[in-house]
Amino acid sequence: MKRKTIMAVPAACFLGVMATCLLGIIIGSFYDFRINEMLANKTELGAFFATYGSYFSYCLYPAAGSCLFVGLKKKGDRYRALAYTLLSLSLFMAVYYSNSYNGKSVRALFGYVPGEASPMLSVLSWLFWAVLYLWVPFVMIRLLDDSDPDRLIAVGAAILIAGITADNVNAWLKQLASRPRYKYLITLDDPISQFRSWWQMVPNLAGSDDSFKSWPSGNMTIASMMFSLPMLSDVARGKSSRRNHICFFVACIFVLIYAYNRIHMTNHFLSDVCFGTLITYIIYAVISEAFLSAARAN
Repeated sequence: MKRKTIMAVPAACFLGVMATCLLGIIIGSFYDFRINEMLANKTELGAFFATYGSYFSYCLYPAAGSCLFVGLKKKGDRYRALAYTLLSLSLFMAVYYSNSYNGKSVRALFGYVPGEASPMLSVLSWLFWAVLYLWVPFVMIRLLDDSDPDRLIAVGAAILIAGITADNVNAWLKQLASRPRYKYLITLDDPISQFRSWWQMVPNLAGSDDSFKSWPSGNMTIASMMFSLPMLSDVARGKSSRRNHICFFVACIFVLIYAYNRIHMTNHFLSDVCFGTLITYIIYAVISEAFLSAARAN
């Protein structure tokens, strides 16, 4: 009897992540502030990872676009224009999200000062991101197995749609909670007096103020995209369950490092990172299962 899989790995892997997140949420509900007091320690290496660590996750957008491209082209010439359009859109998404979240650091790297420096420097900062992602389609298109175009299309569409959905759900929840970040609290004379647990929500207090957008962690939404790596492995040439397991293990390590980084760089609490991971993984699992079920039915 074939074992039930979720996102190309055994269901036990999915349940293990869920259980770990729930345990973190329970512990964080009681000890969030104390954990940050122990772990908070800004470093240059931590700052570098906080800025550029999301790059690895955002590579999944053009990788997903490559799945759509190969699958649609296999369907016939009438889908060629759509294939190129979706591939271009997936590249744009990676560049757009990277520039939105981390563009300030890159523009500073190029010496761009709004209103003073040449606009070309701002253009160069966009091109910087574009160049970083251009290699992904060239590699993925050569690695993908086109024997099942419906499955390729399902995987590509699931990753793109789940990514957009998770990002928007997270943005809405941040406004709903408007929880003060630890890095904001430690600027106050009495930080603990303004600390709020994740369930003590004050809807729409945050507005555009990033200081009140701690829960859930948006960066963990980005990091948790890596759990879709086994799905990409599963539609590549020479696929194997062992390789899928290795991809899942890599994703777990990446997510754990990312979670620690968000805490020790004073951006989030333990419950923030666990909720961000939990919500995102569930969204990816539900959407991918819906698309893959449709592909199997086809």
